[in-house]
Amino acid sequence: LPPVAPMVLEQGQASWYSNRLHGRPTASGERYDKNGLTAAHKTLPFGTEVLVRSLQTGREVLVRIIDRGPHLKDRIIDLSHAAAEALGMRRQGVAEVQIIEP
Repeated sequence: LPPVAPMVLEQGQASWYSNRLHGRPTASGERYDKNGLTAAHKTLPFGTEVLVRSLQTGREVLVRIIDRGPHLKDRIIDLSHAAAEALGMRRQGVAEVQIIEP
């Protein structure tokens, strides 16, 4: 059988959480850990794992949804500090990404 292409769920702008939120509770009740590979999404269920791919760097990171957001309408996902670092997008703050079913 031919390999199945990964399913792109969404494409758009990602941003990352401020470090000052480290240790604060998220919408799921879990505390935000800037060193964890986690994210906020508007509708995906808590605990869902998705692959996030930066269209600028080509890098990918697997994150777990633990919060609601982002609250800016032009953004599709908010990433933890560690996830933004893994994608190579921490310095610019925002990047064009794809959210992919793993």
